[in-house]
Amino acid sequence: MLIRGHKADEGGVSIELTPIIDMVFLLLIFFLVATTYHQTEREMQIALPDAESAGPISVSLREIIVNVTAEGGIIVSGRDVSADDLRRIVYAAVETNRDQKVTIRGDRATAYEAIVRVLDICKGAGIQEPFLDTVPTP
Repeated sequence: MLIRGHKADEGGVSIELTPIIDMVFLLLIFFLVATTYHQTEREMQIALPDAESAGPISVSLREIIVNVTAEGGIIVSGRDVSADDLRRIVYAAVETNRDQKVTIRGDRATAYEAIVRVLDICKGAGIQEPFLDTVPTP
């Protein structure tokens, strides 16, 4: 009597999951690192004022984020800068990219004069619409 063996892979399609899982983990790690790197500027100890129509925080790679502390100090990329340094930074960015985006994050206890000084520097450099960051009212 002849007994035939049954082949499991006859006519069936199999998908290798190992390369797919590897790619998913690599993408996950990439996005976690990219998000963490960009969040450092937004995690400064700045108490933003409330606003009824606050928009979501934009995540643009070309965006310059200017933090204004309660004492009126200016922080860009995690370091204190003077008004002249900020002017140089913004002018250089506008020379490179005419559509440069700037977000100004002023502490709610900051004197308006400090915010106006930063806005004036941005407008003088050619930034058409600097964005004032706020948080939505709970």
